[in-house]
Amino acid sequence: MICVCLTDRKEEKTMSAFVEFQNVGKCYGTGDVAIHALRNVNFTIERGEFCIIVGASGAGKTTILNILGGMDTLSEGNVYLDQKEISGMNKKELTTYRRYDVGFVFQFYNLVGNLTALENVELASQICRDPLDARKVLEEVGLKDRMMNFPAQLSGGEQQRVAIARALAKNPKLLLCDEPTGALDYNTGKAVLKLLQDTCKNTGTTVVVITHNQAITEMADRVITVKSGTIANIRMNEHPVDVATLEW
Repeated sequence: MICVCLTDRKEEKTMSAFVEFQNVGKCYGTGDVAIHALRNVNFTIERGEFCIIVGASGAGKTTILNILGGMDTLSEGNVYLDQKEISGMNKKELTTYRRYDVGFVFQFYNLVGNLTALENVELASQICRDPLDARKVLEEVGLKDRMMNFPAQLSGGEQQRVAIARALAKNPKLLLCDEPTGALDYNTGKAVLKLLQDTCKNTGTTVVVITHNQAITEMADRVITVKSGTIANIRMNEHPVDVATLEW
């Protein structure tokens, strides 16, 4: 009987989701001035999925990303990545987690101005256990001929591609993107989303994109809608659409 029980537990753990939020709450302040950014948030994301978390400004989606990325703590609940509990980590463990397990892409590119595109990507790969080749990653994001250019010599779209290459070169378990097209024009933004979609499809990297744009949700495997700090809806797209075919 003991053997059966242990086997059942092992199988249950093996089947755990890649990302899991369990009854997560986040409160800023105390007492009468307490602001509940998140309440009772529950969702899962499977390994290799392209997930979009969508909601209006102030809905709580960036707070979710910050907690998942180890940049913020929660007030209650539990968060797991690849069966590792992030919510139980101390500051040192969170630093290690951010360094090795997560790649970040933000609305603003945060490139080092006096380093070339190649050097910006190499800089990130120097702090990782098993980095990818910086030149190869830049080639894969379409910057083969722009590696030796400085950020000021690159367009906005090219700078965002460098930022994506920098995140991918870390060889992360999870790629988190907070409004990655927010500072880009329509066509350039579409090209960046196409790059993220192809990266997920071709490398198996789990990609989470935060956005307010409902129109692009059809490109995702999983869509999580956030409203007023709670999960309003979760839906799966059986046949995600190529972002190149979407219009908004």
